[in-house]
Amino acid sequence: MQEVTKVTPPVLERRARQRQTTVSVLKSKLKQGVSCSVPRVRSTLTGFFPVVRWLPKYKLREYVWGDAMSGVIIGIILVPQAIAYCLLAGVAPIYGLYTSFYANIIYFLMGTSRHVSVGIFSLMSLMVGQTSTCLQVVYKEMFLAGFDLNEDSKVSDVLNDTLGTNLTAGKLHSVELMGVQCGKECYSISIAAALTFLVGVYQLVMAVFRLGFVSVYLSGPMLDGFATGASFTILTVQAKYLLGLKIPRHQGYGTVVVTWINIFANIQSANMCDLITSIICISVLVAGKEIQERFKDRLKIPLPTELIVVAGATLASHFGELNTKYGTSVSGHIPTGFISPQVPSFSLMSRLVLDAIPLAIISFAFTVSLSEMFAKKNGYTVRPNQEMLAIGFCNIIPSFFHCFTTSAALAKTMVKDSTGCQTQISSLISAMVVLLVLLFFAPFFYALQKCVLACIIIVSLRGALRKFKDVPAKWRASRNDGIVWLVTMSATALISVEVGLVVGICFSMICVIFMTQNPKVSLLGRANDTDLYEDLDEYNDLMAPPRVQVFRFQAPLYYANKDSFLKSLYNAVGVEPFLELTKRRKAEKKAKGMSSKLGKANGDKSTSDVVVGLVQRELAFHTIVLDCSAIPFMDTTGMATFIGLAKEYREIDVSVLLANCNTVVIDTLQKGQFFGKNAKDMSSLLFHSVHAAVLHANSTYAAAERRSEDSVV
Repeated sequence: MQEVTKVTPPVLERRARQRQTTVSVLKSKLKQGVSCSVPRVRSTLTGFFPVVRWLPKYKLREYVWGDAMSGVIIGIILVPQAIAYCLLAGVAPIYGLYTSFYANIIYFLMGTSRHVSVGIFSLMSLMVGQTSTCLQVVYKEMFLAGFDLNEDSKVSDVLNDTLGTNLTAGKLHSVELMGVQCGKECYSISIAAALTFLVGVYQLVMAVFRLGFVSVYLSGPMLDGFATGASFTILTVQAKYLLGLKIPRHQGYGTVVVTWINIFANIQSANMCDLITSIICISVLVAGKEIQERFKDRLKIPLPTELIVVAGATLASHFGELNTKYGTSVSGHIPTGFISPQVPSFSLMSRLVLDAIPLAIISFAFTVSLSEMFAKKNGYTVRPNQEMLAIGFCNIIPSFFHCFTTSAALAKTMVKDSTGCQTQISSLISAMVVLLVLLFFAPFFYALQKCVLACIIIVSLRGALRKFKDVPAKWRASRNDGIVWLVTMSATALISVEVGLVVGICFSMICVIFMTQNPKVSLLGRANDTDLYEDLDEYNDLMAPPRVQVFRFQAPLYYANKDSFLKSLYNAVGVEPFLELTKRRKAEKKAKGMSSKLGKANGDKSTSDVVVGLVQRELAFHTIVLDCSAIPFMDTTGMATFIGLAKEYREIDVSVLLANCNTVVIDTLQKGQFFGKNAKDMSSLLFHSVHAAVLHANSTYAAAERRSEDSVV
């Protein structure tokens, strides 16, 4: 018989670590939090206002030209967009300028990203004013207050049906809010400001409790799908302005479908002047964008296409008297100067508590992700928690100055990066450009047609809408990501924006759970004479180890997938211990019956041999090695599954060994006493490589066979 050398696997000794109790950790953090010293106060203040750290180190000659150029360009882009996006937010244009001004100044003081542009963002504006969430925020609240928002003749009838109230009977021109008579415009911005205050408070709480991990659940495909679906909703909402149609605002779910039905039903009432203006403006804007993209390497600064279109359209509307002659809708009077600050209405906040949650999450998620992306691109670091603080205060403080919810905007951030921006001085310069408009130039936008603003909004959505072209490539790269994108986009566009967000997050998590419940499993084989073991189905020239099954499960093992783990293991090795044990017991019972029928009183040896032959069945393997390298963690259910598995296979004379376990899995198994009460038993069940486990299994089995032969002799 061939001599088998016993393999002694190496044993690594774990370092002894002193684990702190929860009480001691809390005491340490509390002591650190309440301690006060001059350096700590200085560090806290400079951390809260990062501008104090980098501004004294500002390299004037090196940075000023890039910051000035990008600041002026962003300011020029901000002005028409701030006016345009107020159509989405359901407030007067002046409030968009206020929002852009205050947000840029606050982020200059508190932000840690050098390139992020914070201010008006189409998605935030949509969620503030036009979605079914904000039916409860702006339009529904105003209708419930009794205001006549009848921009077109059919709105009141639609909302009477939607809200189940009779609002046409006694329309109000003002209500009492915080002891002051508040008109229609005042009431709408009061709702938006109260909502913005709540959004900022939520973001501040998230920053204080370091809840930035929430953004982890907003996957890239989900955010892309959400942005695309919201962009399609924005396009739909603005389509009536392109055509100059007077159609009712649909409130509730299915805005996209109902709005397009109304558009086609009333297409014969389109205002030809608005339609021609829209065609000209979209052509100029798209041409400008295409020229910018095609010759971006040659153009040192972006083309101010929006400003050119706004200026030209305003002059044409003013001197052509388009509003008087053709009945086109115009922006109306935009006052100069600032309105006195006012505390947001706490009486309104009780109705907006839930509505503010999705805005807070989306706002900080976009801001943090953009700041980290451009910081990595330009070789510096940002502090995500400070970014949450900054965007939180960009909502809290401006809410006292009649502003609405803001966040970082991708398009303007990319413009800042491409125009040589070096620091947040550019944000301060952009705020100064907006300030000039607020103080001097705002009244000049009186004759600006709303269809021109709608054109600016729609053309700015080109990037998000182009995501449709990426769907085939996304599907080929990852079918799971493609499905998440499609489901989120469809729910956002066809149901509502906030429902799309919830559906996207839930569906993404369901996909992750599904992947952990149905992971890839494989039997491993050895590559030639090496100690490398890999998937037999994926690689050629692998040899399965004799009489040993090596099984790999590529997912965490926890309560939700323990049945999938057991089923896949039984299918892979071809033996389910419970069924095998049942077969043996049936065979044993049958053998005993045969023995009793023979009725041999002397119980000769031949009958015993028959019984043993019927009961025993030679299996193709004597050991199962579980490769745990792809199991990052397991819970108590997973640990109990391992214990039960080892026990069941032991009953049919099959050993179960573990290989490549990380320390988290080892600790869980030790706490569950998988290795027994004696730590010495661990070395015979746990191995640092698959090859060591296979050698140990074969040597142990060979030694057992020798002992069996010796006992027979």
